[in-house]
Amino acid sequence: MPRSRITGNFIDKTFSIVANILLRIIPTTSGEKEAFTYYRDGMSAQSEGNYAEALQNYYEALRLEIDPYDRSYILYNIGLIHTSNGEHTKALEYYFRALERNPFLPQALNNMAVICHYRGEQAIRQGDSEIAEAWFDQAAEYWKQAIALTPGNYIEAQNWLKITRRFE
Repeated sequence: MPRSRITGNFIDKTFSIVANILLRIIPTTSGEKEAFTYYRDGMSAQSEGNYAEALQNYYEALRLEIDPYDRSYILYNIGLIHTSNGEHTKALEYYFRALERNPFLPQALNNMAVICHYRGEQAIRQGDSEIAEAWFDQAAEYWKQAIALTPGNYIEAQNWLKITRRFE
């Protein structure tokens, strides 16, 4: 049974209803409709914490989706799952792939910065300040790009950049 037929909370039900209406109204190919259905089901599974099911749906959506912009969001969501699972190298790979298709994803840049910052903190705990600085510098670069795309967002990152004198 497709996830869209499973009873969920009010928001999931509303999203499913609206998505189904849009799929009927908007002129799209059957492949695009099928890709969107997998993407929608992946988002639903992801919101419930069913990451394995979400990944299966996202990979199927990737197989079917040809639009680079739409693919960027699928790749981004896969990155989110890998981040949640602590698989930071895989997450970074998917965020990079998402940005290749859509360079205007500040949330991907932010998540990449968070991972780099985390790795910098790990390096400090391990006593390697040189490696830590390299990770912090990389985090700063990603945050600067994210802030350039959405100047009103990422206030904590902006403060960190100012405090650490990395904001130019």
